[in-house]
Amino acid sequence: MKNPLRILWLAAGFLCMGLGILGVALPVLPTTPFLLVASFCFAKGSDRFHRWFTNTGLYKKHLEGFVQNRAMTLRAKLTLLIPVSCMLLLAFFAMQNLYGRIVIVLLIVLKYTYFFTQVRTIPAGETVENRRNLP
Repeated sequence: MKNPLRILWLAAGFLCMGLGILGVALPVLPTTPFLLVASFCFAKGSDRFHRWFTNTGLYKKHLEGFVQNRAMTLRAKLTLLIPVSCMLLLAFFAMQNLYGRIVIVLLIVLKYTYFFTQVRTIPAGETVENRRNLP
């Protein structure tokens, strides 16, 4: 018997992929996190769908360099970080609970710390493939 959760993983993958596609057009909706989750869900749900997803132009444009080499351009990092930070700041100002506000500030600090210490920044216009060939 096949994994009964397979259909749920695939549904979640398509939902996240749809949100990621919307994020390409809507500046308040981040693309990359949704596509990362979609990739994870497709990998859990079906090898065939995972292979299909990793061969799409959407994956290649937004995720391939990051997934393979943990490297992004500064512009890509900021494109990902700024909309999410704006949403978190909206929640911060709307929230009256001190502990909730502390958690939001910690999330913002941890997010920027992770992206600027764990994800390499490559110069604009330089591809990850070109970076590998440098001494």
